[in-house]
This record gives sequence, C-alpha cells and structure tokens, in this order.
Amino acid sequence: MADPVHALRDAQPVPFWLDSPDRPEAEPALVGQTRCDLLVVGGGYSGLWTALIAKERDPSLDVLLIEAREAGWAASGRNGGFCEASLTHGLANGHQRWPGELAVLERLGQANLDAMQETVRRHGIDCDWRRSGSLSIATEPHQVDELREFAELAARYGSHLDVLDQDAVRAEVDSPTFLGGLWDRDGVAMLDPARLAWGLKRACLDLGVRIHEHTPATALAETPGGVAVRTPYGRIAARRTALATNAFPSLLRRHRPYTVPVYDYALMTEPLTDAQLASVGWQNRQGWADSANHFHYVRLSADNRILFGGYDVVHQYRGRVSAERDQRPETFATLARHFFRTFPQLAGLRFTHAWGGAIDTCTRFSAFFDLSHRGKVAYAAGYTGLGVGATRFGAEVMLDLLAGERTERTGLELVRRKPLPFPPEPVRSVGIGITQWALTRADANAGHRNLWLRTLDRFGLGFDS
Repeated sequence: MADPVHALRDAQPVPFWLDSPDRPEAEPALVGQTRCDLLVVGGGYSGLWTALIAKERDPSLDVLLIEAREAGWAASGRNGGFCEASLTHGLANGHQRWPGELAVLERLGQANLDAMQETVRRHGIDCDWRRSGSLSIATEPHQVDELREFAELAARYGSHLDVLDQDAVRAEVDSPTFLGGLWDRDGVAMLDPARLAWGLKRACLDLGVRIHEHTPATALAETPGGVAVRTPYGRIAARRTALATNAFPSLLRRHRPYTVPVYDYALMTEPLTDAQLASVGWQNRQGWADSANHFHYVRLSADNRILFGGYDVVHQYRGRVSAERDQRPETFATLARHFFRTFPQLAGLRFTHAWGGAIDTCTRFSAFFDLSHRGKVAYAAGYTGLGVGATRFGAEVMLDLLAGERTERTGLELVRRKPLPFPPEPVRSVGIGITQWALTRADANAGHRNLWLRTLDRFGLGFDS
C-alpha cells in the first residue's frame, strides 16, 4: 500500500467548514464613539449566544457585539461539530470534581442542549443539526471494561448508554480496530459548526443586535457609569460588558493565568461514494471518539465526507496564538496514517482539507466564570473543547451575574469557584510537556497512570483538549 501521506497531496490548508460560498459578508468595523447597555467582546459561540439571549430576555436592551476578525472565524468555525450536553467535560470529570451537584449539572446540561435545538428550529438556522448521538469506542482491551464502568456511572445519574460488544459496534461503524463501545443516543447532536455561528449571527442581527467585525478590543477601563472599551478606530461606553475571548488573551490580565491555548488539528476527506460508505456502514451517522488519552474524534458531514481529528494536542511555549500554527504537517501525516489504519477499506480516498486552530483549556477542563469592575464586567472561559454546547450555558451564567441575580446556575460550585491557575513560564511548558509524555505512556501501558498523573489528579490539575 502506498504511504497514506500521499492522500494529503491535494489538501487545502483551510478549515472545511469555513471554505463555503455561503460565508456571510462581514459587518463594518466600528469607527467613532458609541454607547450601549451591553457590550459583548468576541464573536464566537460564547459571544453570539450572550448577545442573542440578552436580546431575547429584554428586547429593549441595546446590545453591541464586536469581533476582532469575523464571527465564527476561530474555534467556532473549526471544530468537529460535536455538540454535547455535558457542562463538565464529560461525566467522569464532573463526578471527580463536583459529585454533590453532578445530578443538577447533568439536568441543566440536557436542558441546555434541548434549548439549543429549539433555538435552531425557531430561528431557522440551517446547520445540519442531527440529534444522532455519539459512540465512545474501545480500541484497547482495557478500555472495554472502562466503558462498562462508565455506563454504570451514567446509570446512577439517570442516563442510559447502550453497551456494544465488538460485533455490535462494528455493525454501527465498521473498523477492525474497534473492540467495543458505548452509544449515547440523546446526549450529543452533530452539526455544521460554521453554519451554526453564521446562523446565530443572523439571528442576532434580526433581533436588533449591533455587530461590528474587524474590531478588536484593545483596552478596558472602568468609568462612573460602566466601562469604556477602546478599539483601533473607536471607543465604546457600555453599562455592562461580557468578555467572550476564550483562547485569546483576556482584557483582564488577572484571568490570563487560568487558561492556555492549545492547538487541535483535523482532516476532511473527499465525499465517499455509495460503495465506500456501505463498506463502513454508519447508517445512524453518529459521531465517535476513541477512549485513549490522545484520542481521535470522527464524524460524517452532510455530503458524506469523513472528518478525522484530534490525537495531537499542541501547546507552544508562552501560549501564543498565531495563524502560522494553524498548519502542522507532522500532525496531518500522523492523522492520515491513523485514518487508514482505522478504515483500511477506504484505501485510495483523498483528503481535501487540513487545518488546525486554538482552543482554550484550563486545569479542570470545563468553563469558569467571574465578575470584575464592581460587577460591571463578566467573563467565561476554559471550555476545553466542549464549547459548542456549553457556551450557551456560559452565556446565561454571564448574563445572570451581570444582572446581579442569584439563580440555580449562579449558585453552583462550578460557577462560584475558579480552577487552579497554570504556573508561569517556563514551569508551565515543562509541566505540560511532562504531562503529555505521561499520558502517552499511559496509553501504551493499558491506561495505568503514573505517579505524576496521580499527583495531578489528587490536586485537581490536568491538561486536556
């Protein structure tokens, strides 16, 4: 067989989802001075949901959203399109960190996913929304038992997951590497991530939200009536401000140590023929991910392409976000080889797109929240790869906090407490490097976590995507 890397020869170095003639025109940049009731900084999912929900709660509110590039340009338009109900980066992480309120978090997460589905329907957002669920796949013998244990844990919190043996999981998606799996039938929707962002932008505009793109926020300062935010060509006086910049440096310096940007990469194939798709099965169109620490996430697009991403999680020294890091040929080569190992029946298939992008991670793997400037500024970040769904919940939390309301959401320990910050450089990069090495060793050693990983577990620290 030819080297699988040859399948990359025609791959375009752009995100598949954003490479569309339906990409909307950018709104004009802000020039001059303006005022608003609520300013939202950031035009990804977090910011778009905040602006939309604020306007739905109070149509009289003057809401202004600014975005440094274009809405959905960053992680919101580059991810795999898995929209999960979990607010805690999975049930296991939630059970470890918030066992006393996990039942509430699971209920709120399911309600959040249902509300997203209703919003997509109500605003007519064409984003290929499919409540097809997802599969967790065992590719190593020890993972089979771990998945059964996870199904038992889920049952304790009211979720039924179908346990699939090797024959059953291969009847869903046929790969010789699959040994077993779990099917979460209702807790995950699959969607086109860019079209969701573009649809939310259109819904915001339809409700009267003012949007200025190509308008980065450069400084924030408190004023007697709120805060003032500077942009390259203007100034905004806002009564309240929601910061939704996630992987990008926060305007609040004290929050910067709580997140680091990590780069995630993906490939997209050309459309499968009917015969190729039949050789894989996949009639129920679930997304799936394997159970390794360095995991892959995989799904079908609306036109029957396969997105194959994950495995490498790359952190750069000092955590800079830059466009040149969107391409990483060594990771694309690794993913290509893993793809054809997973689906040998698809030999000869080509990749049409190869891309990467930065996501924000924090030491507890799930979003955290805060207020500053005497309650005039709210902030949410740290979604660690699950922002497609959890950002809607985060938007509601920020709006509750800015309104000074005590709600079921704001009373959660998840909301009231922040994660431990990352240490400063160079300790940060050294620690992340050791953790990556230890996770790789665990994958090669039947999942056994060494002393380093057990110590991080004990202190509630970690590194993930």
